[in-house]
Amino acid sequence: MAVKEWSRLMRSFSCAWQGIVYTVKTQRNMKIHVAAALLVLAAAWWLQIPRSDVLLVFFSIGLVTSLELVNTAIEAAVDLASPDWHTKAKIAKDAGAGAVLVAAIASVVIGCFIFGPPLYEKMLEWFLS
Repeated sequence: MAVKEWSRLMRSFSCAWQGIVYTVKTQRNMKIHVAAALLVLAAAWWLQIPRSDVLLVFFSIGLVTSLELVNTAIEAAVDLASPDWHTKAKIAKDAGAGAVLVAAIASVVIGCFIFGPPLYEKMLEWFLS
């Protein structure tokens, strides 16, 4: 790979990283998603969740995080294009938020199936010992 191409690639990664950092710093919901992801990953380790299930957990985390980034981009673009309130601007923002909500609900359902049985077993150990 040529030096110029490598430089452009690194600049692209830098811009993407800046977008992630901006979203984590400025969006309350992204902070909630990051905290939940860390908690879920710690629980997966503690409960010794099988590798294949952990991959589903990572996929869920990636999906929700990605959609939150897209939602932030939609909100910024809509605010730039339509600084005043407009019905279609509201629809765009609401649909973006809705996409995050659908992914978050699906992630919770997946989490219940993955974490429910081992968590139940841990609780039985605590209460029966």
